[in-house]
Amino acid sequence: MSRGLRTQVAIVGGGPAGLMLSHLLHLEGIESVVLERRSREYVEKRVRAGVLEQGTVDLLHATGLGERLGREGLAHHGIELRFDGQAHRVPLSELTGGRGITIYGQQEVVKDLIEARRAAAGAVHFDIADVGIVDVESPQLQYTHEGNSIDLRADYIAGCDGFHGICRDAIPAQSRRLFERAYPFGWVGILVAAAPSTDLVTYAWHERGFALHSLRSPEITRLYVQCDRDDDISQWPERRIWDELHTRLAVPGWSLREGPILESGITGMRSFVVEPMQYQRLFLAGDAAHIVPPTGAKGLNLALADVRVLADALATWYRTGQSSGLDAYSTTCLKRVWRAQDFSAWMTSLLHRFPETHGGFDPRLQRARLEYIVGSEAAATSLAENYVG
Repeated sequence: MSRGLRTQVAIVGGGPAGLMLSHLLHLEGIESVVLERRSREYVEKRVRAGVLEQGTVDLLHATGLGERLGREGLAHHGIELRFDGQAHRVPLSELTGGRGITIYGQQEVVKDLIEARRAAAGAVHFDIADVGIVDVESPQLQYTHEGNSIDLRADYIAGCDGFHGICRDAIPAQSRRLFERAYPFGWVGILVAAAPSTDLVTYAWHERGFALHSLRSPEITRLYVQCDRDDDISQWPERRIWDELHTRLAVPGWSLREGPILESGITGMRSFVVEPMQYQRLFLAGDAAHIVPPTGAKGLNLALADVRVLADALATWYRTGQSSGLDAYSTTCLKRVWRAQDFSAWMTSLLHRFPETHGGFDPRLQRARLEYIVGSEAAATSLAENYVG
């Protein structure tokens, strides 16, 4: 069976960017339809980022999504850097006028957004198939949902469908430029049923490679250890992971709690940006437009910043007919994107072991930079300002 639908904004992708955009548009009285190829259960259980910048936290509260965040989120006012067997606290809030970060998993943000859209009777369609963009000048999409072939027409299309989605390729190759960098390492990540071993997000530089201790809840810990880019998770049995974490995170008088590993996998490290982030009536947001290495904890925060800009621009257009915000969308977002790329690349180069090419020169530089950060308020403030957003 075939049928036609009409909406104001067609949103491809039901992750945090797409759902937040739909929520923000609803608050402005603008209709949208969200198309997601995965099931609701899959989207709600997909574990991703967990560090929310101050601006992201403020946005969630301001739009009525902060109740559970305020109750369950773990507010942090500092992070910790470890190197040469010593721990150094960077007091984020003290250095940034009270701004901090909050630990609250991406999947929890998604759950809150889905509930908000359901409470508002929003059109969020999971388990769609065969989605394709027919036209971006007079926006039209086709897809299959619950056995029906749907023809969806809209005023605008928002591509929030991630790095592997279809929307970026709807921009003609001659009208877009890609910038990317692949790093020669990845992260082995584990989710552990154990109370965190420290109450700070902890970044460790070690001669054997980077390690990270993060938190998801008072009972769940997220841990990462640097690995080679081409490693397979089968090369990392549990004992090897724990041994490397104990070694790389070690400081006197501190111990790492072990526990059952609930999930494990390897995350590749790359940077990617497409310019521009818009073409005719198609706008890209989040991972569809840019990827950052996770060292700087910027991915989710950038995605929500994108859709906030887009929602404001669309609201202005529908209220007044002024298109200046839409016309400037890509330029506005890319300023923040490249700032985040720079910070994420800086954090990555600061903390990871790179293939040896200069006879030990690079690790000495990293030590010098780390010592400068923990010994200089100006250097620590620069890190803190970028980290909290």
